[in-house]
Parts: sequence; C-alpha cells; structure tokens
Amino acid sequence: MRKLTEILINCDVLSSKGNMNVAIDQIIFDSRKAKSGSLFVAVKGTQVDGHSFISNVIEQGCKTILSEVEIEVPSDVTLVVVKDTSFVLGVTASNFYDNPSDKLKLVGVTGTNGKTTIVTLLHKVFSDLGYKVGLLSTVVNKIGNTEIPSTHTTPDQVSLNALLDQMVVEGCEFCFMEVSSHSVVQHRISGLTFTGGVFTNITHDHLDYHGTFKAYIKAKKGFFDALGKDAFALTNSDDKNGMVMLQNTLAHKSSYAMKTPADFKVKIIENQFSGLVLTIDGQEVWTKLLGSFNAYNLLAVYAVAVLLEQDKIETLTVISKLDAVVGRFQQVRSKSGITAIVDYAHTPDALENVLQTVASIRTKNETVYTIVGCGGDRDTTKRPKMAAVACELSDKVIITSDNPRSENPEDIIAQMMEGVEGQHYKKTLSITDREQAIKTACAMAEPNDIILIAGKGHETYQEIKGVKYPFDDLQIVTNLFEKLEK
Repeated sequence: MRKLTEILINCDVLSSKGNMNVAIDQIIFDSRKAKSGSLFVAVKGTQVDGHSFISNVIEQGCKTILSEVEIEVPSDVTLVVVKDTSFVLGVTASNFYDNPSDKLKLVGVTGTNGKTTIVTLLHKVFSDLGYKVGLLSTVVNKIGNTEIPSTHTTPDQVSLNALLDQMVVEGCEFCFMEVSSHSVVQHRISGLTFTGGVFTNITHDHLDYHGTFKAYIKAKKGFFDALGKDAFALTNSDDKNGMVMLQNTLAHKSSYAMKTPADFKVKIIENQFSGLVLTIDGQEVWTKLLGSFNAYNLLAVYAVAVLLEQDKIETLTVISKLDAVVGRFQQVRSKSGITAIVDYAHTPDALENVLQTVASIRTKNETVYTIVGCGGDRDTTKRPKMAAVACELSDKVIITSDNPRSENPEDIIAQMMEGVEGQHYKKTLSITDREQAIKTACAMAEPNDIILIAGKGHETYQEIKGVKYPFDDLQIVTNLFEKLEK
C-alpha cells in the first residue's frame, strides 16, 4: 500500500482535485476489477476507452481516478489529470512496486526475429554462470527456474512491474525480456530502467498494427531513444536499419555482425544438422544450435554477457552446452531417417532464413517439404509473400491453416496462394486441416527427406473462432513418425 503522492513521482500532473494523500492498495486499468482502495487509470485502448467506465468504477467503490480529461466527480473522489494515461500507467506501476527495474540488471531485446531465442539463451547462460535470473518472453516467464505462463510478448505495465518486483524479492540479479514494437507504442515499458537494449533485425511484420514499415521502424527505435546514458545499446550492424536504431540514443553503443565491421564478430566454420562450429571474437566454439540465424543469436548472447562484464572464455564454454529453444528449429527424426523441423517462422524473412539454413545443410539428394500457414486477424500483406518464399526454397509445399482466429482459414489460404507463381503450381498443395497437412507430408516423405513445419513453433494450441484447441506441431509429427514406423 502506498500514498497517491508517492505513486505519482515523476508523473507530469496537469491538474488534480481531492485528497492526494489517499492510500492505494492496487493500480488497475480494467474497470471490472475496481474497488475501494484502487487507483483506476483510464486508458484509451485499441478496443475500448477506459474513460467510458469512470462512473462505473466510482459506483464500485473506487475513489481515485487517473484521467486524460477533466470531468465532474463526487466530492469524495480524487481526480488526477495527466496528458497520457498509458505512459503514466507505467510510471505509477513502477513507483507502486518501488521501482524494481532499478534493483536488477534489466536487458531488453527487440527486433522482428530472434527475440525469444536470445532472451531464452541469455537466461540459460547466466543461470549456468551461477546467477539467479528472470525471463520475460513470448513462450514463458521465469523467476529463476519457476515458470509463470506468458500471455503476451511484453506484459502490461502493472503485470510487468509485479513480475519484476517478484524477481527482486526472489533474489534475481538479472532479467532478460522481449520488447515488442506494440509494447513501445503502447508505453508498456514506460517507467522502467534498462541496463541494456539489443536490436536483432527488422523485416516485414505487424503492418496491420503499425500501418507502414516506417512506423514499425520508428516503434523499434523508440526503445533505444529512451535508454539512459549508463545503459548499453547493442545492434546488429548487418541489418540495413541496425545503425538507425542507435542514432539518437544516449546509451553506450556497440555492434555485432557476421559480414560488416563490428565490435563483436562471428564466422561460421561448419553448419551441419549436428550443430555449428563458429569463431566468436577469434575463439572457436562448437554448439548444438544450427543455422546462420542462430550464429547471430549466439553472438548477441555472447556480446550481452561481455557487456555485462562476464568472463569471455567461461561464457563461450557455457554457450557450447546450450540446447535449441523450444519451437525454434527443433528437430525430430524418424527411424527411417526422415527429419522434421518445427520452427516459429511466421514472417517471410524468418521463413527464408530457416529454409536457407536447410539448403545449406542438405545434400540435394533429398526432398524438402514445407508446411506453412498464416495467422488470422494479423498482417494480411505478408500472406502471399510467405507462400512465395516457401515455393522458391522448397521442393514441395503444403499451404495450411495456422491460427485462423476469427477468419475463415480457406480465405487465408486463398490469399497465400496468390503468391504462388505458375511454375510452382504442380509442387504446391493446399490442405486446410493442419494435422492432415502434417500427416500428408509424413506419408509422402521418404528416408532422408526433410519436413519443415513452420509458423507455430512452441505453441500448444490452435485458435479458431475465439477457442484455443490443443495442437502441438512437434507432438503431432512425433506421434505420426511412431505410427508410421510400426
């Protein structure tokens, strides 16, 4: 419980009326949770405007309101007016939990691809180095080794600070978190103190939300613009927008790359299904992970560890023992020698990276099958591009359903098929039922063939018309392999 005046530290208050020393026992922005002792922050969301529910929360006993507009309230209600309640929500939540991000080393990772892999590997590396570590990711949140289910890439401001506070209480020294472009625009990270920020890359994604690629870049850049002078900003200088991210940051600038000059460098010596042999900063290291995209991910992990003052050789030793992240180029092999790869690739660039990795390893004597779909209620412009990439880099393609959500899956598939050029028609199938699509590829495949199942990765559900049905690509293909071998 904190006084309102304490919660409003560093908030730009335009006006206020009522008792400013009132005690607050929770901050909420969901009107249904409002009660006596709550501070209700009226946020303008993408679907509803919290200001519409101010009268409701007052009726529910809530007597303290944060608003963007001056309104008439009963005399026993405290009203505080600010310019942007979404931004202030983060600051007040941080203050309410006594600024937990100041008490640990918080590193944010942003970019279109690689965020989950990098933060997950960082959590593992620093845990193996002997630290207690927090993780905030698309797949799962962790406090040490205790798992907490994840619902968003970046949680809301209140949930985020509550998790960080719990990490501090549990003795975590570091926290590695994904920072989505949505979270920057929606101020979900406002009020946080970051020790460092990492940029992976930026490619075609989320244009349904941001509208233009320029706006998408601006959202990512906003994270680095807000870093303090004591933080570090690490960027992938091989990405054409990598250095753009650092233009206005006050943070200490560092770069990593495979092709261009950079502070941290990696070179691929061997790339096989058994793993990668790399030189990182001149030191040779073998890792179970594979693919050029993972060479970048591992270099970023190494660079962050060095920037956080960890021993270089000890860090590389730990990196050499890392396993693949769930749903990221995760392999299962049948007794007959068919290899299935499950990967979260759900953007044209990510799919291209995975298929190019397969191409760099394969012997050319096998057939590469790609099973791919696109999610409903998301960026529609990438759908034909996903199909085009799959057809260009695969021998056989099955276009299927992903998470159709509220859309008709056959409509999504039809939009994807627009990207299939005439010369690829004969090698392309469309099968709406995703399990049937996987089953078809397994039945068609022969020993040594490769099946890529793209798009859902770690997800253990398929969302159809608002319902999440159990569905795990890896489990399904594993079961099919077992049945086919009997």
